[in-house]
Amino acid sequence: MAHLQSNKDLISTGMKEFNVLLNQQVFNDPLISEEDMVTVVDDWVNFYVSYYKQHMKGEQQEQVGALQELQQQLDILAKSFLVKYKDFLKSHEHPNHKLPSF
Repeated sequence: MAHLQSNKDLISTGMKEFNVLLNQQVFNDPLISEEDMVTVVDDWVNFYVSYYKQHMKGEQQEQVGALQELQQQLDILAKSFLVKYKDFLKSHEHPNHKLPSF
């Protein structure tokens, strides 16, 4: 389904803003577990979807489709970020101390 241009613009803006948020993250001590980071990132995705839901245009079917597209795109960005975070945690493990993981 082709989305309304205004919804395409919102999806694009949401993705850009979410990517900025992810790129602003600085990993410092104390580090949080991979599982906790997954929870944080999931909360961010839900926040963005909830925010943009209020701004979607068109009939309900159009709005639902656009929100699903936004959710999918944010999930892709989130997964990439979480892979980077997992790699970061692995690179900072101490031989005698394993960081918690899920």
